[in-house]
Parts: sequence; C-alpha cells; structure tokens
Amino acid sequence: MGNRQIIAGVDSSTQSVKVVIRDAHTGQLLREGRASHPDGTEIDPIHWQKALESAIEMAGGLADVEAISVAGQQHGMVALDNQGEVIRPAILWNDTRSAQAALELNAEAGGNLEISRKVGSVLVASFTASKLRWLADHEPENAARISAIALPHDWLSWQLQGGKDIAKIFTDRSDASGTGYFDPTTSHYREDILRLALRHDFEITLPRIIEPEKFGGTTLAGVPIAAGAGDNAAAALGVQAQPGDVIVSLGTSGTAFAVSDTPTHDSSGSVAGFADATGRYLPLVCTLNAARILDAATRILGKTHTEVGELAMLSPAGANGLTLLPYFEGERTPNRPDATGVFAGMNLKNSNQSDIARAMIEGMLCGLADAVDSLVALGVAVNRIVLIGGAAKNPAIPTIASAIFGRPIVVPPTSEYVADGAAKQAAWALLGTMPEWNVGDTTKIETKSTPHVMDKYRTLRDNTTGWKS
Repeated sequence: MGNRQIIAGVDSSTQSVKVVIRDAHTGQLLREGRASHPDGTEIDPIHWQKALESAIEMAGGLADVEAISVAGQQHGMVALDNQGEVIRPAILWNDTRSAQAALELNAEAGGNLEISRKVGSVLVASFTASKLRWLADHEPENAARISAIALPHDWLSWQLQGGKDIAKIFTDRSDASGTGYFDPTTSHYREDILRLALRHDFEITLPRIIEPEKFGGTTLAGVPIAAGAGDNAAAALGVQAQPGDVIVSLGTSGTAFAVSDTPTHDSSGSVAGFADATGRYLPLVCTLNAARILDAATRILGKTHTEVGELAMLSPAGANGLTLLPYFEGERTPNRPDATGVFAGMNLKNSNQSDIARAMIEGMLCGLADAVDSLVALGVAVNRIVLIGGAAKNPAIPTIASAIFGRPIVVPPTSEYVADGAAKQAAWALLGTMPEWNVGDTTKIETKSTPHVMDKYRTLRDNTTGWKS
C-alpha cells in the first residue's frame, strides 16, 4: 500500500456532479461522491461549486489525493468581469435561445463551409460563440462588461485554485473546441470569430490551453490540477476508446462520437469537429433528446425506468405502427431548435403502454442511429459501437439499439466514465505516462436488424413541418 498514489476525477454534468477517487496505477475505485445541480438551461455557477464541495466531502475529501482533474458539460458560457465575478447566470449548452445568433454568425464568418474550415464545426445554438452573440444583441450592457470567458469545467478548475485571478483560468483542446472560436487543427483560438460574436474588439482573457498530460494549476491545498476535458472527450478516455470505436452516450443529451487521428470539417453542420483529450480528434454528433425521453416515458406511463424497458420488450419492433419523433426540447441535430415531439401512426391497437414504451425508446435511438450514419458519411471508421450513459443501464436499451443500428453493441460495465476519464487524465499527468486500467468485462449484444423502424422514423422526420429551421 505504500506505493499507492491516489487521484480524483470529477464529472460536472448538466444534472449533477460526480467525484471518483481512484488508484492512479490500477484504476481501482476507492470511494466516490455525488451531488445534484438545479434543473434548467441557465444557472448561477455557484451551484456547481457547492455541489462539487458536497460531492468531494461525500467521497471522503482530498487529503490523500495527489492530483485532480475536472471534466464538464461543454459549451456553457460563464461571463466574468475584470474582478472575476460572474456577470449573469451561465447559459448552458441546451439553451436554444441563441439559434438565430448561430445562423447569423455562420453567415458573417463566410458561410457554413468557411466556418467549418476555421473551427471544425458549423455553429448551432449550443456553441459558446452563439451565446455570446445572443448576449451582445439582447444584453449589451452585460456583454460590454466581459473581461474573461470560461466554460463550466474551466470555471470549476479555477475555483479550486481560489477563483480570483482570471489569468489563472485554463482549459484543454477538447473543451475549447466546443466554443466555436477555437481551431482544433492548429490548437489556437480564432479571436476574429470571438470579436465577431461580441460585436467588439475589447481585450478578452481566454483560458490557457494546457496539454492533456500536463497540470494547469494547484488547489488552495496544493493538489495539482490537470487540464480537464469536455465531457464526451473524458468519456472516450474513460472507456479507453481507440480509432474505430464509436461511442454512443445516452445522457441528458445523446451523443455519438469517435476517436480519430485526423480532423473533420463538416459543412452540413451534422458533425462537430472537436478535439479529444489525448491530442487526437473527436468528431461528434449531438442530439438534445436522450435520457429525458425515458424520463418522460416514466411520467406518461407511471412506471419506473426498468418497468418502461420491460414494457417495451413486450412490443414488437416498430411498436405496431407507432413512431415517435423525440424533439421534446427542440433539436440540435437536425438543427430544429423550435421543434416539438410528435407521435405518429397511433390507433386503437397500439394505444397501450407496451407500444408507447417501445416507440419512445425507438424514437430516442433512431436519432442516434442517424448520428452514427453522419459519422460514417464523413469517412469515420466504425469497428464497434460502445454504449454508455445512464440510459444504457436500462436492460431493453442495448437490445433495441443493436436492432436499430444494425450493428453489434458493446456495453462496458456500469461506471462514471466521464469522471473516470478525468481521473485517468490526472493519473497521466501525475505518473508521466497514460495508465492502462482494466475497465472490466464488457457485454456484446447482437440482434436482428430492423431497418423498417428507421425507414418510418426518417419518413416522419423528413415530412413533419411547421417549425423554423
């Protein structure tokens, strides 16, 4: 035990914060903690800090920890004044009020092809740059006060340092690549796009970019803080994804992403060209509606998550003709921020709990199957699909997913993979080399493909109108 070196990993997500304390060499989980965040699409960041403090306390504190790293939800805009004070509540990734601002910025930056060349992605409402343009247009007095801009993980790493000097704010390539004013290919900020977003050229302090295996600062107690990462990049690190792996994550949002040795630039806007947490790239497709569709199903049916899955397995593929377009919170991919959910094909035969449960799960997964197809269209290799996230724990999800994706599904053991990825990053910086941890036995599931389900979904997706695009 004398050689044990202990590290901590943090996942500050939309709904909660998780802290894992692990052995740096073996990855053995020693203890963990968790605390909830308030719901909503904007939040005072102080709630993140208080939740992190509670989760750390629940995890037994950091007295024996030799390094820590924070991963967090991407895109959220934390605007700071010259004293480091938060100017207004942080606007989160899932806030769609900046949809029009994104369209304007894309056009002003030279169009979709040019903006994707500059920053790897076509801007949508979720990107930080879009939120800054919204701020400039709707709260110009707040925009004029900005001296620094942080993302959720940057802000928390800074708070661990004391949260006073804005020059100490740091980030990594993966999270910076979700701002819309950072080029993951060159690893440099595009301050021209930042100035365009804010409609002024005031000097703004942006987080320093820390290499993935380095430390960016220390806590007030002297614990080194690693670079941190965006949540999806940390998850890829946590499951030890390699080129050819496509990870489908079913959290609050649904994401399909792959580790790639080469950058992507998708002018259609479907695939975001992010960086990963190791120096490579992370082409990613995000849908706004994933686990919350299952939450809605529990409310509609008056059942638990497990019971919803059990009901769904009693219904045949296609739910006897019932199809769901799951745009409950608008949608990011396709870019339909004003959309709402649609049930189609309902009749007396399928007006029952089992078919409704099946249609809701299939609708959620069909959106992610489209996401995987978008990656394939860009030339991303798909050797296997790794299913993670809270909703993946539902016993019906992997089986239905394999049928809809038409590919085998690999399900790793249940774990907090975003926090695990952050912990691995802390271990990498501490040890000087990336540790290889045993993530445990995976389950492989393969069922008969059901292309008719995707056909019906796409027909509904392509022929439902009435929203602004």
